[in-house]
Amino acid sequence: MATPDKNKNSSSTFIRGAAILGAAAILVKVLGAFFRIPLGNIIGDKGMSYYQGAYAYYIMLLTASTAGIPTAIAKIVSERLAKGNERGAMRIVKVSNVLMLVIGAGTALLLFVFAPWITEANENYGSLMSMKALAPALFFVSVMAVYRGYFQGRQMMEPFAISQVVEQLFRVVGGLGLAIVFLQSGFEYAAAGATFGATTGAVIGFITVYYMYRKFVKTSGIDFQQGDDVHEPFWKVLGEILMIAIPITIGASVMPIMSLFDASIVIVRLKEIGFSGAEAESLYGQLSGFAQSIVNLPQVITAAVQISIVPAIANLRTRMDFKGLTHNVETGMRLAMIIGLPAAAGISLLAEPIIRLLYFNQPDVWVTTGKILAVYGWGIIFLSLYQITTGIIQGFGKPILPAIFLMAGAVFKLVLNYYLVSIPSLNVLGAAIATVTAFGVAAVLNVVYIMTREEINLNISKVFTRPVIDTVVMGLVVVASHALLSALIPGRLATVSAIMLGGFVYLIMLFVTETITDEDMDMMPGGAKLKKLGAKLRLRK
Repeated sequence: MATPDKNKNSSSTFIRGAAILGAAAILVKVLGAFFRIPLGNIIGDKGMSYYQGAYAYYIMLLTASTAGIPTAIAKIVSERLAKGNERGAMRIVKVSNVLMLVIGAGTALLLFVFAPWITEANENYGSLMSMKALAPALFFVSVMAVYRGYFQGRQMMEPFAISQVVEQLFRVVGGLGLAIVFLQSGFEYAAAGATFGATTGAVIGFITVYYMYRKFVKTSGIDFQQGDDVHEPFWKVLGEILMIAIPITIGASVMPIMSLFDASIVIVRLKEIGFSGAEAESLYGQLSGFAQSIVNLPQVITAAVQISIVPAIANLRTRMDFKGLTHNVETGMRLAMIIGLPAAAGISLLAEPIIRLLYFNQPDVWVTTGKILAVYGWGIIFLSLYQITTGIIQGFGKPILPAIFLMAGAVFKLVLNYYLVSIPSLNVLGAAIATVTAFGVAAVLNVVYIMTREEINLNISKVFTRPVIDTVVMGLVVVASHALLSALIPGRLATVSAIMLGGFVYLIMLFVTETITDEDMDMMPGGAKLKKLGAKLRLRK
């Protein structure tokens, strides 16, 4: 097979995988919203304090135990498959199973045994049953990570996506159902029922992905004994997995630490410049609750691209297909800009109208949160670029570098938080500026590293210049249309209309500047319809 075809097939698999995972992630987010809002109405603020008190420790242990494992498995499996070593790929699954059985059982036992001590230390005694109800989920999610990583390494994203959706669906249904059933027994029991939904989802999600794995092994027709006859020692394979997984886990831990900088510094510094305790807490809530939740939305798509691109890069690098490697790196970075730039511009330029639209029952926060979001929103560009370039660098086999670069950004965040928040004219905006700077530093360092690699030769116009032009045109249309429509129709309708018009104009510009190509559309689910639209609008020759 000719090299161009290989490049196309590799890119097709990568983009299709990203699209599948992106769709699944959006569905998971929607299901999550359907869970949290009714749950709050069922168990109230008291029950939610028990629920959140347990969940915070669950997430911490889950990140520590599973953050880097699926990516590590995917990368190594992809490299072995590139050499035709099916036996070696299966060896990774077997060793990883042992590792995750131990880690899963260990973290589950840790949470269960230390739950009484944790709840007593936090003086949140009502979260004890919730914490114990969550413990088994750590075991099943850990083992499930092995099979998700294997399918990711084969660039088969459907099982990964299906297991995610199934897990979330049963988490939502089980959690809400049990919360209602146990509500009569008290908020502690209702919260425990809600958290046990995570265990229910994890069990069903594991059964689903394991069933798909067994079915694939039996029906694929692949000779899984094909490859190197040398039996790799258990400890050698384990070391290879951990060498990749540990740096990724460290990197995944940096973002929560950056959030901790806000939690520990912002309120204190605001009080020092004259804000009351209530005012400082309100401003911090607007930053971390309202603004940050909007900024995090585009991560659903960029995280899917990151997951999909790691095995694609690892496979091409192992085959020394440098033309295909450059093509996929370029495609990934272009997607980061295509997703991140319009999201950042749209959210920042229409910050206050968006806050008015989403938080219509909170008029007291509209102006201030709008100002925060207008600054914070620009961080989406850097966050999108950082996430996807991190996946690329992980595929290169250098997982520690993005972690180091994000740590460098975190240092900027810490210093800027301390000094900028104490400037009265900036106050809480200083924290938003610090976060944007942190992601900017990390993203730029990632990009510089990629561009200095000899085997990569990027087309700067395709990756950066064209998406910037498309976004500038979209931004002008959004601002002008919102100003005009606001004088003619109600504010919320004007905001929605301006967003829709901006999205349509941006899509047109992607065609006009050829930021998105016919080849891209051939690789995307539903791409044929986009091509027809372009032809109808005479945007393609």
